[in-house]
Amino acid sequence: MDEFRDHKNFIYGIRAVIEALKAGQEVEVVYVRQNTHGPLMTELRNELKTRAVPSKQLPALAFNKFRDQNHQGIVAALSPITYTMLEWLVPSLYEQGKSPFFLILDKVTDVRNFGAICRSASCFGVDAVIIPAKGSAMINEFAVKSSAGALLHLSVCRVKSLVNTLEFLKESGITILACSEKGDRDYTSVSYNEPLAIVMGAEDLGISRSIMDVCDAAIKIPMQGPIESLNVSVAAGIILSNAFNTRYRDEV
Repeated sequence: MDEFRDHKNFIYGIRAVIEALKAGQEVEVVYVRQNTHGPLMTELRNELKTRAVPSKQLPALAFNKFRDQNHQGIVAALSPITYTMLEWLVPSLYEQGKSPFFLILDKVTDVRNFGAICRSASCFGVDAVIIPAKGSAMINEFAVKSSAGALLHLSVCRVKSLVNTLEFLKESGITILACSEKGDRDYTSVSYNEPLAIVMGAEDLGISRSIMDVCDAAIKIPMQGPIESLNVSVAAGIILSNAFNTRYRDEV
């Protein structure tokens, strides 16, 4: 599989990548050739950690398409979007007199599902989608296409730790609702009018226990039949539509 095919713009070489990170370039992921060593690798790893940018190791063969570039085993793929700082966004929304409305995705790695969810989030008034730096779908040109372009208009916050982020949101007066088939409350029985963040998990693993422990409540979508759960993008659409009808009923 060509890891690079859905990216358009790249930066080559370890020093160039480090400087791009320091300059605040929107880097989606840094690809590192296996067994690449050198005095600058520690500096690169520190920059990646500081800026919550994921990295991925690939075999040397994968870098053959860049044989004409002096990449030194390091290639950064630039993001098609500009990420938003959550620490800036939350107070900004309050200052505008708005009730914050966030969607948090825990380990949703399928690009098609991610794109579809972002499309629904854009349609139903979500202020930002929050994703972890590690264990999330890659935001590349294919993700933008899957979202029908919504990712180009939707705020996305990439964070180092979802647990710490949830704690920050709660300290900011935002209620956290986990959407899970194990939830004990019907999704139609809760209030969506207050400052709110909804957590959706991956279809195979669901929401992490560490995340569930921080949430204020767990909601579920009632179903019948032999299938135990919905596709995560479908479930997100149902929840967000219901929240939209409650929060913005008088505005549409």
